Amino acid sequence: MKERVLVVDDDREIVKAIALMLEKEGYETLKAYDGMQALEVIAEKQVQLIVIDVMMPKLDGLSAVMKIREKKNIPIIVLSAKSEDTDKVLGLSMGADDYVAKPYNPAELMARVKSQIRRYTSLGDINASLSGADITNGRLRYNREERVLYADGEAVKLTATETRIVELLMCNLGRIFPAEEIYRRVWNEEAYAAENTVMVHIRRIREKIEWNPKEPEYLKVVWGIGYKIEKK
Repeated sequence: MKERVLVVDDDREIVKAIALMLEKEGYETLKAYDGMQALEVIAEKQVQLIVIDVMMPKLDGLSAVMKIREKKNIPIIVLSAKSEDTDKVLGLSMGADDYVAKPYNPAELMARVKSQIRRYTSLGDINASLSGADITNGRLRYNREERVLYADGEAVKLTATETRIVELLMCNLGRIFPAEEIYRRVWNEEAYAAENTVMVHIRRIREKIEWNPKEPEYLKVVWGIGYKIEKK
């Protein structure tokens, strides 16, 4: 089956151009022109990725991302005319997996689409399962075959990107990974100004697994070096 991508932008020409580019690469596309339409589409159809603009009528892109994240872990790439780091961090904080500034470079956008879909579909691929027993570390348990993290016995709702980060750190308890190395391993591309992107994802994971995210017991930063999950 072809992977299906939902493209959301109030500029119909941009939607048409991105959809055409995706279809040439073998993807099936769905289209929406505001945040409300996007929510309606994903309520009815299965999609493997969403590419969504920020500034739209009825429901803006970031608000739509927040609503989508309440129920689904579909990879989301945010498109925005703003390229400042603060806007990028805001988009990632709302639950996006990646961020591309307009005017976008078609080759860059396609590379990010492929990276996100590869990460998402491999998590559901039984052939990609890791071998070996569960990893238990204090209140945390990572099931390597299911690729599910449990905290206090409850499954933690993680996005595909967050799962990859958790998998890397849980499989290497106590080891410190620089942000650049996490980015290279998880995003499968060279790290460029990766610190903010990784930091936001780490913060989101902390909020899901720590009793007090401001004083984390497990997912810790080692200042000036990187991140680790403390071995218990």
